[in-house]
Amino acid sequence: MESKILWSSYSLMFLVFCSGAVAYDALDPNGNITIKWDVISWTPDGYVAVLTMNNFQMYRPITSPGWTLGWTWAKNEVIWSMVGAQAIDQGDCSKFRSNIPHSCKRNPAIVDLLPNVPYNQQIANCCKGGVLASMGNDPSAALSAFQLSVGSAGNTDRTVKLPKNFTLIAPGGGYTCGPAKIIRPTLFIMPDRRRITRAMMTWRVICTYSQFLASPKPTCCLSLSSFHNGSITPCPSCSCGCQNSSNCVMKTPHGNVPKKVNKPVLRCTKHMCPINVHWHVKSNYKKYWSAKITITNFNYRFNHTQWTLVVQHPNLNNATKVSSFAYKSLMPYTAINDTALFYGRKSYNDVLMQAGAKGNVHSDLTLEKDGKTIALKKGWAFPRRVYFNGNPCVMPSPESYPYLPNFAGTR
Repeated sequence: MESKILWSSYSLMFLVFCSGAVAYDALDPNGNITIKWDVISWTPDGYVAVLTMNNFQMYRPITSPGWTLGWTWAKNEVIWSMVGAQAIDQGDCSKFRSNIPHSCKRNPAIVDLLPNVPYNQQIANCCKGGVLASMGNDPSAALSAFQLSVGSAGNTDRTVKLPKNFTLIAPGGGYTCGPAKIIRPTLFIMPDRRRITRAMMTWRVICTYSQFLASPKPTCCLSLSSFHNGSITPCPSCSCGCQNSSNCVMKTPHGNVPKKVNKPVLRCTKHMCPINVHWHVKSNYKKYWSAKITITNFNYRFNHTQWTLVVQHPNLNNATKVSSFAYKSLMPYTAINDTALFYGRKSYNDVLMQAGAKGNVHSDLTLEKDGKTIALKKGWAFPRRVYFNGNPCVMPSPESYPYLPNFAGTR
């Protein structure tokens, strides 16, 4: 009875968490992507502006192939030139006889440039292929920027019209952008820190994420095991969809990628999730206990760059050792410290490779018990909630947990 009540409360929290009505993330209440548009100089028929995109989400990155930013011009503006990004479609520029604009579309779609572009096409914080790390992972990589010269626009703060209908498209979707709002002009400090300049005009757009809008089905699931119980609690069947002959491929020899481009790229499993997180309770001693986390990619053609894993467990406030992964506490509410952010170490395991022999990463945790720690029974040793790249993972039913008796391995 107790486990059924517990499962019902988890289900309720999941529904509240994923509700698209307010796009609110209980574990990251201030998370958003903020786009700032700074007009840095006027031109005869418009202005030059620098756009910066900050990912203030603690654990939700934008992965490859990256972001696409769009808007609708208020008048008949054109983009004369861009540095650090490009418009996907030039549009109809036939009315220009010479000095053809970079883009004449009324609703341009902008993408980041790749890292290996020539230096004369770059500005600071550009050219990352549209990939943005989460703020909790790497704040220096959670920023993207580009410059554009706008024509057929006003060239004073009274005649410029703000673009409207901003859109932010990222892998998996889920972002909704609010209207542009004029804010206090940005101040720029010169490198020698002896002079300050300011933007001619600044406006800001805030984009928020909703899991409800992002995907009609989950993208990851959790499986469990323990040192005391020989069986494994697998991901629930059909967690991310049900297997059929057209939506997956059987495990290939030596983990090779399927050769045919039009073939499915997801390995056939009972759960059909691209990502499986496995939590294994390794040991239980009098003063501490340990667990192993393994993340496995079942997609043959998709690497997860700068991935993140969020785990909620009451004993994570006393994690004394974490191997392989980088780790930090997430404390959206000061009085509660039960949530941890894990991510890969740079140039070591910050890329989760595609399905195959190298398509997994893992870490060992050691957690110290305190006076409030309950014995490892009735599923207490297993996570309450798990998120991969900000998306909630499907949890097994508590009735299926490999429960541990109080005396199991205690020393």
